[in-house]
Amino acid sequence: MDIVDFLNKGGIIVYILILLNIVGFGLILMAMYNLYNFKENMPNIVFSILSKTQNNHEDLIEMMVQTEIKKLETGLNTIKIIATVSPLLGLLGTVIGIFLSFDEISKVGLDNPMAFSSGISLALITTVVGLVVSIPHYIFYNYFIGVLDNSEIKLKSEVLESL
Repeated sequence: MDIVDFLNKGGIIVYILILLNIVGFGLILMAMYNLYNFKENMPNIVFSILSKTQNNHEDLIEMMVQTEIKKLETGLNTIKIIATVSPLLGLLGTVIGIFLSFDEISKVGLDNPMAFSSGISLALITTVVGLVVSIPHYIFYNYFIGVLDNSEIKLKSEVLESL
């Protein structure tokens, strides 16, 4: 069985999961690019914050640092949603597959296992694809949140050191 047959046996739910995966990885690449630019431009960002807070008011500095970090959070909520919804879609496919299997069993009985194997196949494929989509999105989301927390602390300390 090749990959196309595998995906076709999973039905529409698998194609929805593939679409979510493409969107999610696009957002992950965008977030990585934004983080790279942030780290490369840290001195300019520090200078910008200092120039806008001429009287060195700490509340204003805090607000501006958080504004810079908030810009880096673009797309993270969508990544989190994909990580959360993907296993649920896989579970939906599992329930549909099991339902189809029992429906087929009620029609033809247990004499022909081939009759209900397609429902079981649907159930297993959607479960696997849901988890395969979800796991990397969870990992990236949690990693990126940690990096943002560290970046906020570093930016704040660099601004305060430059006063």
